[in-house]
Amino acid sequence: MNRRKLLQALIALTGTTALSKISAAEEGKTLPTVKKTKAQWREIVSPAAYEVLFEEGTERPGSSPLNGEKREGTFLCAACNQPLFASSAKYESGTGWPSFYQALPGAIGTKTDFKIVLPRTEYHCSRCGGHQGHVFDDGPKPTGKRYCNNGVALSFVARGEKLPALRT
Repeated sequence: MNRRKLLQALIALTGTTALSKISAAEEGKTLPTVKKTKAQWREIVSPAAYEVLFEEGTERPGSSPLNGEKREGTFLCAACNQPLFASSAKYESGTGWPSFYQALPGAIGTKTDFKIVLPRTEYHCSRCGGHQGHVFDDGPKPTGKRYCNNGVALSFVARGEKLPALRT
């Protein structure tokens, strides 16, 4: 085991998450611009969406109807309505969660997560900070990325339908 892996394991075991997380600002991204209390978010989103978006939970694989969504359109953050992904970037990854190979420009911020000991890149809506999922380097061309998204953290607007107003 090399020193880096040992340090990561120690951080995860001791619960010292302050050292293990990299904020969006530290990675050159913008910090969330929509700030609400937990109580305000609970009034806006479903309990399941709240658990994923603001407690960084994970929904069961195969439980989201958006996994099978095939229409042209836009996938939005379920909390603030910011567009996150174009339907043209969606693909079937076989994981049981909606997957995309590319996010819309400026739509997400990332941080490193050590919740399963090994580091993963977690991504959040850049506007409200809502947790969406994790990004991996095993996706298709042209990016090679797999944005593995919790469906409950998304909403979908079909092409030709009006996008909802951004929540402030």
